[in-house]
Amino acid sequence: FFFFKQKTAYEMLRSLVGSEMCIRDSIYADIQSFDFKKLALEQQKVGGRLFDVIMMDPPWQLSSSQPSRGVAIAYDSLADDLISKMPINLLQTDGFIFIWAINAKYAIACKLIEYWGYTLVDEITWVKKTVNGKIAKGHGFYLQHAKESCLVGVKGKIDHKFNKNIACDVIFSERRGQSQKPEEIYEL
Repeated sequence: FFFFKQKTAYEMLRSLVGSEMCIRDSIYADIQSFDFKKLALEQQKVGGRLFDVIMMDPPWQLSSSQPSRGVAIAYDSLADDLISKMPINLLQTDGFIFIWAINAKYAIACKLIEYWGYTLVDEITWVKKTVNGKIAKGHGFYLQHAKESCLVGVKGKIDHKFNKNIACDVIFSERRGQSQKPEEIYEL
């Protein structure tokens, strides 16, 4: 669900692993019971500051009568209001937020970025390919979706923390396992 880009925080994150959470490069946790305050305090202790980058892939809940449209999903989805209650402000004062947004939740994701105190500054588009290099068409309500959007927000003072204009806003990459994002997103 989350990816916090801060190499010094790896050991701290490992110490927070409990029965409801599994960690590799990301934190997979139930956000309704996760201790965001403890994470922020540990990050401050280990890294000397809060996170520079937060990447989210919210478990968006669809409102249609058949929300998964026949696709088996291996996780529980959450209503928009529960996602909006996440205390993102505890985790970051200056930095970037990347939010993966499905087409049906694009406008909501834009509003969340502003609600959490960020300015929407860009969007990254992932064009999904098959193992044969063809465009991978997926499920959609009106059209077959072959892409996924990642919205980019910024807040605070960040000019000294990153190099501008070095990455492309389009990723052409193979579709991976369910909800897995392209490796290229972590190289930005």
